[in-house]
Amino acid sequence: MKVSTEQLINDNCTQQPLTFLQLQPGMKVRVKSICCLEKGCQPMCLKRLQEMGLTEGSEFEVVKVAPFGDPIEIQLRGYRLCIRKCEACGFLLEEVE
Repeated sequence: MKVSTEQLINDNCTQQPLTFLQLQPGMKVRVKSICCLEKGCQPMCLKRLQEMGLTEGSEFEVVKVAPFGDPIEIQLRGYRLCIRKCEACGFLLEEVE
């Protein structure tokens, strides 16, 4: 089946961003944007995670997700980082192929 360029562009534009709540082990994702609009979002946690290398455009792999989904362990820039859901609520992500 042949797919047109227009269809590929439309599919990419309509792709919904992911959140940390939707991640599964083995997924490779990129930080699409960082914003603190959700209720309960902690700006200081977002700033700290950015200082640790979780910035827009950075890519990481999900290593483990705890049984109830909290925390999530990721492989980022050569080290592993565990993040709680409440700390990561301001990150919008996209899956990398």
